[in-house]
Amino acid sequence: MPVQEVRCSLCRRKIKVHDQYDIPIFDPNTGFAICKNCIKEVSRFLDEHDTNKNRVTTGFAAALSDILKKNKPHVIKAYLDEFIIKQERAKKILSVAAYNHYKRMKYDYEHNSGEEELDKSNVIIMGPTGCGKTALLSHLSRLLDIPFAVTDASSLTEAGFVGSDVEVAVRNLYYAAGKDIERTEHGIIYLDEFDKIARKSGENNSITADPGHEGVQQGLLKMLEGSVVEFTARGQRKHPEAPTIKVNTRNILFIVGGAFVGIEKIIAKRVKKGDSGIGFGAEIPTNEDESKRYDELIHQVRPEDLMKYGIIPEIIGRLPVICTLETLDEDSLLRILTEPKNAPVKQYEKLLAMDNVKLEFEEDALRAVAKKAIERKTGARSLKGIIEDTMLDVMFDIPKSNEPRKVVITAACINEGETPKVLPIDETYTSHIDLNKTIDDNSPDDEEDTPA
Repeated sequence: MPVQEVRCSLCRRKIKVHDQYDIPIFDPNTGFAICKNCIKEVSRFLDEHDTNKNRVTTGFAAALSDILKKNKPHVIKAYLDEFIIKQERAKKILSVAAYNHYKRMKYDYEHNSGEEELDKSNVIIMGPTGCGKTALLSHLSRLLDIPFAVTDASSLTEAGFVGSDVEVAVRNLYYAAGKDIERTEHGIIYLDEFDKIARKSGENNSITADPGHEGVQQGLLKMLEGSVVEFTARGQRKHPEAPTIKVNTRNILFIVGGAFVGIEKIIAKRVKKGDSGIGFGAEIPTNEDESKRYDELIHQVRPEDLMKYGIIPEIIGRLPVICTLETLDEDSLLRILTEPKNAPVKQYEKLLAMDNVKLEFEEDALRAVAKKAIERKTGARSLKGIIEDTMLDVMFDIPKSNEPRKVVITAACINEGETPKVLPIDETYTSHIDLNKTIDDNSPDDEEDTPA
């Protein structure tokens, strides 16, 4: 059969009819044709509106009971405890939010007869850079075995402007789900840097177009609440005849997050009770005091604070759960280096063990790494990078030989760029302090040898 081009009678897309790539329904006499996408949409519509069919026994719905049974909130938190240090309150909030989200889906599947629906519980998560926002959500999605996609909200713009449309968030989830629409419709979308799309207000207000701020929030409204999002495949331009993919966001859990720099000042103004904190008698806060003050304030955030920050009220209404994270102090960063299952130190120990090398970090070295991360104000995000810089030369030279050896990382390696010591596996490394003690012990002998 020669190649023939027809239009789908429902969506009016052009379809090429070929003997190897035939469309399911095509009448050459009348020209009536239906493409595969429209057949899938009709099938899904019939499934959703067939009240006689027990939908709980098919597809994703069949696994909901098992998911809920295995993933109670306390089980989810216990799993997150293995990877995330501190942030106890945030772990509880996310555990409950995920559990309730799947209970809501199960309720909808079992009560598909027009009864009252349970509202979505989308989450807004805020905390300083490197406090574990993305890590929390990544491990949560891994436990639940559901697709998870991160989209940078600061790259989104209104339709018609240069940049990415809001639909790109759903498209990213679609590819994270392996192009499986059913898995996509039950995944998690994390919109990072959400604070960057806060609308400009007050002294920064502008009469010009603001394509990357309030307009993006308006575009996200229907998607957050639940609607059918239509997007083209990755790399394809949008035009009337381009084939599109449709995904219903009704059962997608949206989590938006960011550092929300400066929101603690808005909260402080609201909770302040006459203490101005200025004048000759006022105490100058230290970095530690500022961190404690931030942690106290961030947990008191309210929707009105977010509105003052620049998040439109309609968006806040669709993000009923507010999750806040604290700053990570030196002790917390020290624990992150060694305690979690995927701790940076454990990762490098496994990497060097493959070359028959044992890696040892002195406690002072670990503390130096934590201090340097605090100086950079990047939290846990920079821990691995600091270790990588220190160990670069060692990891380059180690594979030259397969002899059993030991690498010792000291504080001088972190602070002063000193080359890590490579020793035989049975030799104990002597620190600088021990060497100095040895010299002092031998000093009397040296004095006897020295002429008066």
